[in-house]
Amino acid sequence: MTAQVYFVSGIDTGIGKTYATGYLAKTMNGQGIQTITQKLIQTGNQDVSEDIEQHRKIMGSEWLPEDDDKLTMPEIFSYPASPHLATQIDGREIDFAKIEAATAQLAAKYDAVLLEGAGGLMVPLTTDLLTIDYIEQKQYPVILVSSGRLGSINHTLLSLEALKTRGLNLHALAYNLNDESQDPLISQDTAKYLKNYLLKSFPKAQWIEIPVLPNI
Repeated sequence: MTAQVYFVSGIDTGIGKTYATGYLAKTMNGQGIQTITQKLIQTGNQDVSEDIEQHRKIMGSEWLPEDDDKLTMPEIFSYPASPHLATQIDGREIDFAKIEAATAQLAAKYDAVLLEGAGGLMVPLTTDLLTIDYIEQKQYPVILVSSGRLGSINHTLLSLEALKTRGLNLHALAYNLNDESQDPLISQDTAKYLKNYLLKSFPKAQWIEIPVLPNI
């Protein structure tokens, strides 16, 4: 039996997808669900994905054989930009067959794979393919990372609307407490509003709070 692959996306760049992905993997492993993380496409690096390095740090894990084999980071581009631009700068296209083969190998060995995207749902992977297009092709359940920062309600609702329009499965809204507004009134109201919205529009989705981790 192959693993469940969850696609981890965010409402914006810098919302804490990597932080949340590492925490969720740590939690799931602690629950006895053998879980590994994978980066769909890494930009801004050369040979090793900094996001996978951060996952392992949060997980309290050593570097894994799958990391050495690059199964967890099958496509790395040097320029820190959206994948469609990074590929143009590096002068090579994304090898989607390579990514999918790597995901399949991980899924054959683990109970769950957390596949972290680059940026948000509408980030272009190529000039013709958005991240949400790829998720729709694969029918991956989505874990959407949000937070209580000012403006996150708008970005979260737009992302949820996009998922609903495509008929995609929202597995969970991961609320990143490490990215809260400094105004507690805004943070508390944002959490309350998004919880109520989730109950009405995505009643089967989980609400997962990502706590502030020390020394991370």
